[in-house]
Amino acid sequence: MAKTASNDTAAASAEGVDNTPLPENYEAAQAELEGLVARMESGNLSLEESLSAYRRGAALVAFCQQQLEKVEQQVRVLDGETLRPLPVNTAGTAATESGDDL
Repeated sequence: MAKTASNDTAAASAEGVDNTPLPENYEAAQAELEGLVARMESGNLSLEESLSAYRRGAALVAFCQQQLEKVEQQVRVLDGETLRPLPVNTAGTAATESGDDL
């Protein structure tokens, strides 16, 4: 019976990960995602914990993609809907318009 109780506790904690609210910003989501990947790669998670971590990771990836799309949209608005590639000089680095390499 003690084994069942510990399994129930593990399942409940794994389910709690799925119900955790999304982070406030991209950087926090990325840091949490990196931690999840490290935990999953360690091989120490049970099948249920791995599945829960995968679900949380998928939610974090979707959140990060959404945040990136929002920023891209803001850049489009600021740039007048015309995104241009950054000019590259012969050294293979981004060229600055002022000529200063500070």
